[in-house]
Amino acid sequence: MPIEVKVPQLPESVADATLIAWHKAPGDAVSRDESLVELETDKVVLEVPAPVSGVLKEIRVPNGTTVRAGELLAILEAGEAKVAAAPAGAAATAPAAVAPTTAPVAPGRAAGRAGPAVRRLAAESGVDPVAIAGSGRDGRVLKADVAAAVAAGETAGAMPATGLPPAGRAERRVPMSRLRARIAERMVEAQQQAAMLTTFNEADLGEVIALRHRHRAAFEQRHGVKLGFTAFFVKAAIEALRRFPVVNASVEGGDIVHHDYYDIGIAVSTERGLIVPVVRDADTLSFGQIETAIADYGRKARDGSIGMEDLTGGTFTITNGGIFGSLLSTPILNPPQSAILGMHKIQERPMVVNGQLVARPMMYLALTYDHRIIDGREAVQFLVAVKDALEDPARLLLQV
Repeated sequence: MPIEVKVPQLPESVADATLIAWHKAPGDAVSRDESLVELETDKVVLEVPAPVSGVLKEIRVPNGTTVRAGELLAILEAGEAKVAAAPAGAAATAPAAVAPTTAPVAPGRAAGRAGPAVRRLAAESGVDPVAIAGSGRDGRVLKADVAAAVAAGETAGAMPATGLPPAGRAERRVPMSRLRARIAERMVEAQQQAAMLTTFNEADLGEVIALRHRHRAAFEQRHGVKLGFTAFFVKAAIEALRRFPVVNASVEGGDIVHHDYYDIGIAVSTERGLIVPVVRDADTLSFGQIETAIADYGRKARDGSIGMEDLTGGTFTITNGGIFGSLLSTPILNPPQSAILGMHKIQERPMVVNGQLVARPMMYLALTYDHRIIDGREAVQFLVAVKDALEDPARLLLQV
């Protein structure tokens, strides 16, 4: 019985998606819930599973097509696929008797199956992912497999897209992914619609570092996750937001929308681009729960399973460029939020403490805010409140 495979209901506010890769070709056997095709939206990649077991009879939409919810993608013939069993020893005795196949090979199929980040890396490296034997689960091609293929000289045609020889001054033109295009759109939108201003301060992280050293083993044993710095940043930001609620607000038309809850976005850099998963009701969570939530989002970002619901609705964002070595930056607002807190590299610097010159682990803090609704006084005092909480973490417990 023919079964229609359609584009699933897309997340709210997402109008369409781009079909980026079929995992199967017409005539292939498929199992129920096996991934058939990948669709890329503005923020996430969705996998469309097979609704039943059977054979992929027809593909209606080619790669690169923009599709909408409910649009027909393919036709499946339901039922168990029949595969002829080869006689024992046939492969060893008569390999030449096997006729060559003429079925088209779809990108990402069988041993060449690869995620969007791996396919992009392969394209940039001039490698055909279909020709690579994947070492991942079910033959999935990994980035390490692409790197090994490049080292072995397994390039696709040995000619760059411009036609120049590999040793020449080649150029590559790669279209933006939907995520990258959306990031670009939102960054320009933030620059054009908000009156952004950044204020700076610095914090001595000595007490936080000492606290982590004293308790990280017990913390990890109890919560099953490492005690990082991010939970301290989140807790410090929430205490400051309580004192200066306009920093947790947003602008909608001519209104200021005040949020009496704290959904904190944590900027995460992935192979596909920057995403901001949201820790919901972060003020009600313990340090362990915050670190667990962040670790879960990191895992989802790496394996591509993060959902649209994980990325929407934040009231305030924290970004930490320090993990990449950034000493100072001016972060850009994440619309419609009115502020974003930038954390940076912890670096020992000479500081005067009680009249003595000593080396202290210092971090620059940056708050970019929308000057339409946040005054400089509030922004500066907010940042001072964050600084005070990090320099004396007991404040986070006592909420003072």
